[in-house]
Amino acid sequence: MNAERFSQLVGAYGADARRWPMAEREAAQAFCLAEPDVAARLLAEADAVDALLHASPQPVVSHALRERVLAAAAAGLKARRPLVGFRPGRLAWLSGGAFAAAACAGIIAGQVLTTHLTADAQAEAVLYQASLSGVDDTEVLG
Repeated sequence: MNAERFSQLVGAYGADARRWPMAEREAAQAFCLAEPDVAARLLAEADAVDALLHASPQPVVSHALRERVLAAAAAGLKARRPLVGFRPGRLAWLSGGAFAAAACAGIIAGQVLTTHLTADAQAEAVLYQASLSGVDDTEVLG
């Protein structure tokens, strides 16, 4: 961890190490031991911001506002209609069917191409061998 990343970490999560992400906590604490002056300055700045945030008044929500918000949310849920005839199982079958169709098409195309290419290769081999031995093509192929 470098000073820039430590500054970002402390700026985002504050001076309290318990709020830092577990994945970066150990590296940040190692940075504090390696660079105590830089870490102390950054932690002091973050601690001052934390103190201001903790000193700010907590918003108080009136009971009437709370009830209006909950009523609006409930009305929104009632107004929202579910998708007609939609079932997740149907979608799963369709995607599985599409995958099976694509796999079958690939197998059939591969079989057709392989058969065609194999027949061409065999014909070329016969013609090549016939030209080596001086035998006429009509004698070999009939």
